[in-house]
Amino acid sequence: MLRRNILPRGSCFNLYVRSATFRHRLGSNSIQEGINPVTTEQIYILIVLTVTMGLFVWGRWRYDIVALMALLAVVIGGLVPASDAFSGFGHPAVITVAAVLAISRAIQNSGLVGWLARGLDRSGKDPTAQTGAVVTLVAALSAFMNNVGALALLLPVVIKTARNAGRQPATLLMPLSFGSLLGGLVTLIGTPPNIIIATYRTESAGEPFGMFDFAPVGIIIAIVGAVFIAVIGWRLLPARETSGSEGDMFQIADYITEVVVTEESKVTGATISELLSPAGQGEIIVVALRRGDQRRSRPSRFERLQADDHLLLEGSAEAIETVIHEARLKLEGTATLNPEELESEDVSLVEAVVTPSSQLVRRTVAQAMLGRRHGVNLLALARQGRPVRENLRRVRLMAGDVLLLQGNSDAMPESLSAMGCLPLAERDLGLHRTPSPLPLVIFAVAIALGVFGLMSIPVAFTAAVVALILTRSLTLRDLYASVDWPVIVLLGAMVPVGMAVEASGATDLIVSGIGGLSDILPPWSIVLVMLVAAMVLSDIMNNAATAVLMAPLAIGIAEHIGVNADPLLMAVAVGSSCAFLTPIGHQSNVLVMGPAGYRFGDYWRMGLPLEILIVIVAVPAILWVWPL
Repeated sequence: MLRRNILPRGSCFNLYVRSATFRHRLGSNSIQEGINPVTTEQIYILIVLTVTMGLFVWGRWRYDIVALMALLAVVIGGLVPASDAFSGFGHPAVITVAAVLAISRAIQNSGLVGWLARGLDRSGKDPTAQTGAVVTLVAALSAFMNNVGALALLLPVVIKTARNAGRQPATLLMPLSFGSLLGGLVTLIGTPPNIIIATYRTESAGEPFGMFDFAPVGIIIAIVGAVFIAVIGWRLLPARETSGSEGDMFQIADYITEVVVTEESKVTGATISELLSPAGQGEIIVVALRRGDQRRSRPSRFERLQADDHLLLEGSAEAIETVIHEARLKLEGTATLNPEELESEDVSLVEAVVTPSSQLVRRTVAQAMLGRRHGVNLLALARQGRPVRENLRRVRLMAGDVLLLQGNSDAMPESLSAMGCLPLAERDLGLHRTPSPLPLVIFAVAIALGVFGLMSIPVAFTAAVVALILTRSLTLRDLYASVDWPVIVLLGAMVPVGMAVEASGATDLIVSGIGGLSDILPPWSIVLVMLVAAMVLSDIMNNAATAVLMAPLAIGIAEHIGVNADPLLMAVAVGSSCAFLTPIGHQSNVLVMGPAGYRFGDYWRMGLPLEILIVIVAVPAILWVWPL
């Protein structure tokens, strides 16, 4: 098994040296020297941790904001010197995660994924074979690229595959999400927790885990999990009725009112902008205009109205009633139309899901100003597969919401990217483009440099990003757009927080409590405890944060009971990536919630037996590959 250095031992790991310095400044003793009575610093950091975890679970603020609050708390409390407050942003794990995200975007742009995705159509219509093909493909991709990115690429393809087979997308989307998590277990770069655990291993073993050190255990778990999902898991999912074709989920006619401009109307000869101002400004959208035999989708705000013009208005009943009264328009009633009537050669309708990192999350539609900022109209909104009937302008958007957007066909991809939304209809995935192997070749060279110890992984992957830019396989715009900045901020902020926990001696308190179990239970049971604890935490908070907080505990417990730390670290890595019980544990779970119409409680139906199965398989596999 390859266990070569993938990260330099010197300056790259001076964070651990600083942690020891913090411990010295606080006057805490090591576990071997005995633990002093609880100090003020320990009480303070435990309160900070408790509040931080509570905020992660609550979800009112995004996890990167919560992590920054925790960082400020430990700095203000004197547990981390101000000069080291932002040292976590230079941590090798942070650099590696950012580089992997950029490389994933280049592979996406190459058309290789689209070429592979075409194979799903050849999986037939048998549910077991189709589910197995989806899980296998996404797991294979997730092993070597960001698992959220792999899911995002396949999401529209899988929805189309389900519909072509006459099945609801809900039967394939949770397997798609869970498969992306299973695939991430296989390699160092498959998921951020693996990268974090690899760097922490240097503290106990002097060198990090290698690129494929996760593979023996990860492959076993991935295969067992994939077989379970394909044969049994999908049968446990509830039958959720979702859209069979674009727009059906929303029943667009329920949102749109048809009015007619008459000779007596005050706005005859006026522009559409003048019609909507001031009463309907920001509250009403003109989604289409009919003039005789002509139809214009998303007409210009400067279009001048004529008598007998028919306008299709989307907005609240109160706002539309006000405009009709003030402009003396004739009400035709609720429009009877098909989604195609709102489209034209230049204007299209797109269903898109709001991602957890989208700028739209927790903003009202009015605050988001989709028309002014992004040039799109929001026609309808669905949450957990059900249309939202209230005034859309006042709805506060959430991750997983499905939006029906109307906008310029050419500009739509860029608008969706800027908003942080993923289209659910199959877009340009490179399905009909000749795949370019160059990004994959560059990526393979970078992996080889790291595996054979010729270059550290952060440096090798950064060099790969530069090579991708120089060969025009990745644009600078795509580079910065591909990085999941909330995750980067989370990691950069939580690393010093984790060091503060250790430096204050709070780790010693927790370790002594858990380590005491070894007196009454066999040593292997500690591996079980760490695995289950990481699973529980990852189901309610970000998996990267789980790894940052639990890795030092794993090392401390191993030292306390005198065993090898590797199996405990591997248990944390596996558990941190097994967020199968809730939609909030991982971004992949959130992304499929809206398109599939899942509810919060649907995830445990397949997730609970899958987690139990993983525990049964993972503990002996870890102890076989990494003995205590």
